[in-house]
Amino acid sequence: MTQAGVRTFGLVVVLTLCACTAGGESTTPTTSETTSSSSRPATETPWTDVETTAPAPAPHPSFLPPGPGAGKAELAIMVKPSDSEPAVSYTLTCQEGAPTKESQHPLAVQACEILKNNPAVLTPPPRRKDEVCTLQYGGPATAVVTGIVDNVPVDVSFNLRDGCGISQWNAARSILASAGTL
Repeated sequence: MTQAGVRTFGLVVVLTLCACTAGGESTTPTTSETTSSSSRPATETPWTDVETTAPAPAPHPSFLPPGPGAGKAELAIMVKPSDSEPAVSYTLTCQEGAPTKESQHPLAVQACEILKNNPAVLTPPPRRKDEVCTLQYGGPATAVVTGIVDNVPVDVSFNLRDGCGISQWNAARSILASAGTL
């Protein structure tokens, strides 16, 4: 049934109730009740509006917009493959999208390039409460990245517990230097 069909149905119910309520006397509908379904009356009740949407979440305070950045980063990266395996830590420093001598990252060139092309990969907006993620499990690996990218603080955790986490992990795979993940 279309939205117009729902409104028309509601209007018929209202008119029927009006015709039955005044001791059986017929009532004449007012102008606002006889408007067509293409225009809304000014006094329409909220329950007839079926096109409601959730408000957009507030932007993350340190969110970097997608797109190219300055390519400047100073990061500490810790990846823990599983609870039983030790964590592996790297440092990554980039200037103008290229690694500096201080970097101890195994994929520094690729990681700096990703950060220059899309620094927002390390500042994903927080998950909305109504966000739906696939129920797939990618493994026990976790990662934490802290530092600064293009003068914006970064403190982000990654995991593979569901489809949303896997997607974020894959977007940052070169930065996480995580061989063997999805």
